[in-house]
Amino acid sequence: MRLAVGLSGGADSVALLRILAEKSRELGIVLHAAHLHHGLRGAEADADLDFSRDLSDGLELPFHEAKFDVTAEAAARSGKPIETIEEAARRLRYGWFRQLMVEGTVDAVATAHTQDDQAETVLAKFLRGAWTEGLSGIHPTIQFSEGRILRPLLATTRTEIETYLHALGQDWREDSSNRHLTFTRNRIRHELLPVLDQWNPRLREHLAQMAELAREEEAWWQAEMERLAPKLLLPGRPVRGGGRAASDGLAIEVARLAELPPAAQRRLLRYAAERLGAAPDFPSSEAMRALALTGRAGQKCELAQGLHAERTHRELRLTVGRVADASQANAEIPTYTAAVPGEIEAPAFGIRIRIATSQPSAQIPDSASQIPPRRAHLRAWKPGDRVRLRHSSGPSKVKEVLERLKVSGADRASWPVLELDGRIIWMQGVTVAEEPGIECFTTPLPADSVPSA
Repeated sequence: MRLAVGLSGGADSVALLRILAEKSRELGIVLHAAHLHHGLRGAEADADLDFSRDLSDGLELPFHEAKFDVTAEAAARSGKPIETIEEAARRLRYGWFRQLMVEGTVDAVATAHTQDDQAETVLAKFLRGAWTEGLSGIHPTIQFSEGRILRPLLATTRTEIETYLHALGQDWREDSSNRHLTFTRNRIRHELLPVLDQWNPRLREHLAQMAELAREEEAWWQAEMERLAPKLLLPGRPVRGGGRAASDGLAIEVARLAELPPAAQRRLLRYAAERLGAAPDFPSSEAMRALALTGRAGQKCELAQGLHAERTHRELRLTVGRVADASQANAEIPTYTAAVPGEIEAPAFGIRIRIATSQPSAQIPDSASQIPPRRAHLRAWKPGDRVRLRHSSGPSKVKEVLERLKVSGADRASWPVLELDGRIIWMQGVTVAEEPGIECFTTPLPADSVPSA
């Protein structure tokens, strides 16, 4: 096997390269090294490339390199879902690995993910409310049509890695961005996990075990759904006299759904939604179950990602359709305006938002007292709005942000944004890039002050 190690220059990938170089004859592999320069971190990244090339040359290994401008690649995804710099880097990295396999340069690629990486991934997915497939974390093997991605170090800790390299006298490169606490993974690594370690020093090991359990249970459920779905999912709509008419969507007989255990009910409903291109969260899944098991004929509900559920006398029907244009749906939602600094109480959105400035009023020169105050506008988003998210490479369409947040229906039409000087400086549910000298603080309004739907 011709096997390339994804070599970043960090401790984990350096250790994997050294281990496989030592055991390549025993394992029967022809070892390569592959380094991707992401066009980030300037001279530091250039030094990582030089280090990786020198290490590979010293071990007499074939070395492959490529360079991308990740920031530009992320910004150029017009008409596609937005992605962070980290997501763009991962997409490009694995795309390049697959290209190496397509070209026949290598048969497989090994990456140096460790038990610590697995624990961080599982914890991050848990914090985001992942289902079982998310808690399965990093898989030991990914099978693409072009070849495999292998993760041989998933049972190895970062401490063991560094001990091994110290014993060899082998140095490595440190990525300065791994210390930036603006990234969620870094905050989990440097802040959250050390606190949890005090409660249970074996937590990382247990999280890795949870991932293995989740991965195997998810594989079983996938096979079970492949067995159940053809028997229970019905295409189209029934027609008088028997048979079914072709139409978009899927249906499930509620009587047969009720015979299943709750776990299988959730799985089947989610499986059906995924067949239609939607990925419902837990509340959406429970709403579908409630409509199927206790709803009345004629009841409907609109869920995330344009997923619609309709109850008939015998069936629950699921379809995915376009949401009404936001410019029409939010026409009657008021716009609230306030001077900056100032405060807005918005019953239509159920929030109070305080807009603060970093310059105390005592420092404002007298000459500025005649200048009209800046005014901020809290309103529902509208087509064409753009917002710059923190750590993003450029402005994103609000429409795309809402799609990524899986917001649909009435919530989507009335989603609030705060505009100042023609720029959106706050948006519900996301962290917007900082506006110099401006901070926004939100609190929910009491339930009795919010108008009912």
